[in-house]
Amino acid sequence: MAGKSNKGKSRKVQNGTVTTEAVLSSDAPVSLEADGNSEISLSTDTKTEAKGSLDEAPSNPPKQGDILLYPVTVKTHGGEKLELQLSPGDSVMEVKLFLLEAPETCFITCYDLLLHTKEGPYHLEDYNEISEVADITSGNCSLEMVPALYDDRSIRDHIHRTRELLSLPSLHSSLSTLLAQQHEMGKPTSFKSGELDNTGFVENISCLLSSLLSTNSKEVKCVDSIVFSSFNPPPSYRRLAGDLIYLDVVTLEGNKYCITGTTKSFYVNSSTANVLNPRPSRTGSESTTLMGILQTISPKCKKAFGEILEHKASAHPFENTQTLLSPNSWLGYYPIPDHTRDAARAENALTLSFGSELIGMQRDWNEELQSCRELPHVTPQERIVRDRALYKVTSDFVEAATSGAIGVINRCIPPINPTDPECFHMHVHNNIFFSFAVDADLEQLSMKQTSDSLSDIESTNPLQLSSEKISNTLSQSTSEVPNGESFPHRGFEALNQGNPTGFSSDVNGMLDSATKDPAENQLAESEQATYAGANNDLKGTKAYQEADIPGLYSLAMAIIDYRGHRVVAQSVLPGILQGDKSDSLLYGSVDNGKKIYWNEEFHSKVVKAAKHLHLKLHTVYDGSGNVFELAAPVECKGIVGSDGRHYILDLMRATPRDANCIRPGSRFCILRPELITAFCQYEATDRSRSKGKAEGEGVQETNDSLNASSVGEMLKTEDNSSSLVVKEENIIENNSVNDCGSQTENTATPEEILFNPNVFTDFKLAGKKEDIAADEELVKKASLYLKDVVLPKFIHDLCSLEISPIDGNALTDALHAHGINLRYLGKVAEGTRHFSHLWDLCSNEVVIRSAKHIFMDFLRDTEDHDLGSAISHFLNCFIGNIQIVSTEVRTNSVHSRNKKGHHSSGKFSKGQASNKRVVPARRKQSSFMNLTSDSLWSDIKEFSKLKYQFEVPDDTRLRVKTIPILRNLCLKVGVTIAARKYDLDAATPFQATDILDLLPVVKHSIPISSKAKNLVETGKAQLAEGLLSEAYTLFFEAFTIFQQVTGPMHREVANCCRYLATVMYEAGDMAGAIMQLHKELIINERCLGLDHPDTAKSYGTMAIFYHGLNQTELALRHMSRALLLLGLSCGPDHPDVATTFINIAMMYQDIRKVDTALRYLQEALKKNERLLGEDHIQTAFCYHALAIVFNSMGAFKLAYQHEKKTFDVFAKQLGEDDLRMKESQEYMKTFKMNEVKMNAQKQRDQALNAAASAHKAYDILMANPSLIQAFQAAGGKQSLNAAAPVAPRGGRGVDERAARAAVEARKKAAARGLHLRPNAARSGQGPLSELLNAISSGNNTSSALKTEGSNAGTKNGQSSNTPAEVKGDQPKPDPVPIGLGTGLASMDPKKQKSKSKVA
Repeated sequence: MAGKSNKGKSRKVQNGTVTTEAVLSSDAPVSLEADGNSEISLSTDTKTEAKGSLDEAPSNPPKQGDILLYPVTVKTHGGEKLELQLSPGDSVMEVKLFLLEAPETCFITCYDLLLHTKEGPYHLEDYNEISEVADITSGNCSLEMVPALYDDRSIRDHIHRTRELLSLPSLHSSLSTLLAQQHEMGKPTSFKSGELDNTGFVENISCLLSSLLSTNSKEVKCVDSIVFSSFNPPPSYRRLAGDLIYLDVVTLEGNKYCITGTTKSFYVNSSTANVLNPRPSRTGSESTTLMGILQTISPKCKKAFGEILEHKASAHPFENTQTLLSPNSWLGYYPIPDHTRDAARAENALTLSFGSELIGMQRDWNEELQSCRELPHVTPQERIVRDRALYKVTSDFVEAATSGAIGVINRCIPPINPTDPECFHMHVHNNIFFSFAVDADLEQLSMKQTSDSLSDIESTNPLQLSSEKISNTLSQSTSEVPNGESFPHRGFEALNQGNPTGFSSDVNGMLDSATKDPAENQLAESEQATYAGANNDLKGTKAYQEADIPGLYSLAMAIIDYRGHRVVAQSVLPGILQGDKSDSLLYGSVDNGKKIYWNEEFHSKVVKAAKHLHLKLHTVYDGSGNVFELAAPVECKGIVGSDGRHYILDLMRATPRDANCIRPGSRFCILRPELITAFCQYEATDRSRSKGKAEGEGVQETNDSLNASSVGEMLKTEDNSSSLVVKEENIIENNSVNDCGSQTENTATPEEILFNPNVFTDFKLAGKKEDIAADEELVKKASLYLKDVVLPKFIHDLCSLEISPIDGNALTDALHAHGINLRYLGKVAEGTRHFSHLWDLCSNEVVIRSAKHIFMDFLRDTEDHDLGSAISHFLNCFIGNIQIVSTEVRTNSVHSRNKKGHHSSGKFSKGQASNKRVVPARRKQSSFMNLTSDSLWSDIKEFSKLKYQFEVPDDTRLRVKTIPILRNLCLKVGVTIAARKYDLDAATPFQATDILDLLPVVKHSIPISSKAKNLVETGKAQLAEGLLSEAYTLFFEAFTIFQQVTGPMHREVANCCRYLATVMYEAGDMAGAIMQLHKELIINERCLGLDHPDTAKSYGTMAIFYHGLNQTELALRHMSRALLLLGLSCGPDHPDVATTFINIAMMYQDIRKVDTALRYLQEALKKNERLLGEDHIQTAFCYHALAIVFNSMGAFKLAYQHEKKTFDVFAKQLGEDDLRMKESQEYMKTFKMNEVKMNAQKQRDQALNAAASAHKAYDILMANPSLIQAFQAAGGKQSLNAAAPVAPRGGRGVDERAARAAVEARKKAAARGLHLRPNAARSGQGPLSELLNAISSGNNTSSALKTEGSNAGTKNGQSSNTPAEVKGDQPKPDPVPIGLGTGLASMDPKKQKSKSKVA
């Protein structure tokens, strides 16, 4: 099957024009000419690109397997012909989705496809594959687009599509593409973007926030307005005639038209302003598409739409592709764009449906998801089709769930249990079940604060108040539900929140005893709906989905954080809303193990899943003493739906509990799946090694201490031996659970490592005591493995830069990839205290995560009209300094700043927040202004100590006054602020008008192809071994699969592009590497964000590739962008910034700007010495780079000194056998030899200068006989000479002692690198002066030569003078280079020379 995607396919054009895939090659313009007869390929990467990139380098070109494409001509409505490259496995829907993106057919939405073959025409259904209808491999096949009839739904979709096409701003335009376009057209690459003109942005990034969002695309307007007419709906007699809709159109010419949309076409009717006249107008304009009629009645619209198509055609195909789930942006345009009238926008807003369909049936998400899982997946093609269907359905579900959650939080969707407290409300909308999760961490903080200040905690505990409230309303809650049933969503635990006794009203009629002890189970059951429980449930659901056991199903799930609330969205369990299902519960327990349900068929499926998850078959007692054999946690629920499928829910403990965190309230502190996988691999290796040793000796296997070094080798998944200067991302990618499952599923031996998930819980375990003790010991060992091996190894990798996270999100990803829970973040921070940048990163992440929890609770108590003021006030308290605020303040004013009041201790009480509707008087006066900086930071410190066991330093309040901290916090809470310059040192840096938006933050588990993941891992191993051709084949196959499953806009596709670019770079195919890397850059910008660390790395690597093509100016522009993004992500104090400086220095050195290169290297050395120390490997690389530059400047002594430092660091850190040691030693020999040669040359030059001086003195004496006579007279009459010195001709008398003193002064000045000019008052020199100058000139020259090397540079980052400066040649200084702040701006040659003169 072709490597295709639903959108953004490449178009291969005939008639000698270039393909869009050649956008960034050095000799190909960035353009696409769309003719009426053009060839279009469904494959995003054509076979010619796949072959041509590595044909020259590896001996064996990669093969595409069985992917075969066949040309098929498509005839459009207007008679134009397009040529597609199709595979027999392509579906009709995919062909239509591609035609929806082609310029010639993008505005045609309602049509049928006819396939013309030798046997005759075939009508193609949307969901059929082409091979099911006809064989296109024989050739002579063509497609024809035949207009179809519109209906109410399709005509609205058509109008929406037309409006979308008429809006150019929807097109993403990458800065890299714009730079490449200008470079190819020979234009200077100058932009208004601040990072390209200003050079201090690394130190003061705040003034350049707006440059991140700068755009260079002009707005193109096609029509003035297109709105639904007030004549709608059509009258009944016109409906019988086929009228579906009426539109009012105002063209750019100012003409007003009323257009009728019928089942067949669009035409202009004869209606007046107030009276409908359905007859066609005299113009007779009619078209099957709305765009056709608009182009007919408006020439300006036709011209403008042509410009839009041309602009889209000139862009990269990936820039035209829409993304399914766009990332949140923390910056918005500033100044805020004018909000102009747009009737279409108003119509869309007023018809908001919160993710549901306005017309037709609502989607049954659960049925769609489970039907996709039941698709066959035996062959590779079947797996791709199944994975693509799962990805599409799950993505649509997440998008609908996000919209629905916003409606729930905004109270637009009523709850099904309105009498319960608000935090226990449950909602059903669009076949999605919504419930709330509470923040248990803030509950603990609240109770701790209350216990410190109140002695009667028993009477004020919000949990007890909620328990009493719920207990009294249990029967009412049950009667609210249809058919007297409750809702077991969030797997039964959502109802447990509204009904803390468990599943008391009992949808199955089986749990009558669950209501006996409501207070006893309140705390334990409430934990299921906490943040941790929701996160664990999502991870467990993902684990069981990846296990992919036939006949065992799970629900679609997403977690949405918005306006301080956490909403858990799940697809509705079949049959739960209708009828009595007394036998629905088959497995697990809903009352904490008092009654356990068990079913043989269900149990057999759970056992299969347990093998993949490393879970053990074990026995437990229920409340009556009965023994049950389980292969899952006790509290999980196995349910049979009305569709007959077996569903497993409530998977909060799919992995064992962390034995390091056994304390009250830590029921769901579990080990991560990544850690379980790594521990099983390590333990299996350790057991086999121990068994081998014990075979001949009879030594019993011991469970000693763990070997950290062997674990370190196991955790290290890839070799960092790339030749690129820019470091590859060191985050270890998660291995799929299927990989581990395949290893454990082969043979069930006694050596198989399986965990009992119910150890260290309140459930009573059955079986032998030895077995229970062994199960507990294994969990303890895994927990110690995390604490004593993985955690120290991770800290070591951070310090050695094996792992180098740029921002807090990258640090979180790295922790999770290593199986480390975020509750260990405080220990990571303590372990990195001696590295300032790591200490700042980890400690700031603790602070920001603590502030996030407090912020979400803060928003829950805020009214809608106070949101902007409240958010700005919180940011001012966090970054600024708010001490006292007024209690009499208009909280909804946009100018409410610096108000005064008092902070109420123990504010963050979830019980109070959950009863907002019960006690409406609490909302009469907004209390957000009571928050002060001191109270906020006091809560942050207490929360950090409670959650992360971390003591926040006192100076943290000063260290958070940076843009990276602000960015990190805004991304975590979904806040968008204006991209303007902020004075973060002010008391109130933010105003209410700076808060532009509040966006939802979504967590999901959208599945992707596990096979493609395995191909990537195998390809990385091949690349590490230097097998480029094999690695390329694997990466390209993974790229093809990912693109078919997810489309091009996905992070995994970007990773494949990066690996492909690396292979091509290694193979010497620089143009192909740039082509692939440009794809990665666009995907990262659109899927991860403009300022994501991966985007910054893409710009930096792209710069290196451009430099490899000798396009240094373009490379420096990309480096400038990379520095801007690094400044936003991590600030100036990070080793990656120093690495970027080194790369920039190498580029300047190659274009002969050695002085600029030296300044960058000196700044990089300062950063590395300050951040990492003088003995770090990264610092040694900087020493080496300086040595290379000094060598090119002729300062061989300094070059030798810096290379000697490099050698010393390598000797200390690497050992004598390391290859880099030998290379450094060779460099030292070379530099020493160059110095010896230079000294020898100096001596020869000195001898020549002395001879030249003597010859010049002889010529002067011969030219001035009077001097000879004077010398002769001086020799005979010494006393006379002392009394009456000789007065040379044409000048004043000369004092020979003064002359000698002047010569000595010039010698000393030359030795110091100064240049003394002769006295300007003298118009000429006498012969004696000329003679003396000639005699001394040889010594002056030799002195200058001696000082040249010492003045070429200085130690410890001091500025230096180049040889040209020493000789007096002072060229114009270059502009201050990119990325250097005001400190280095003063280090230019002139200023340094003036400083040395003053000295």
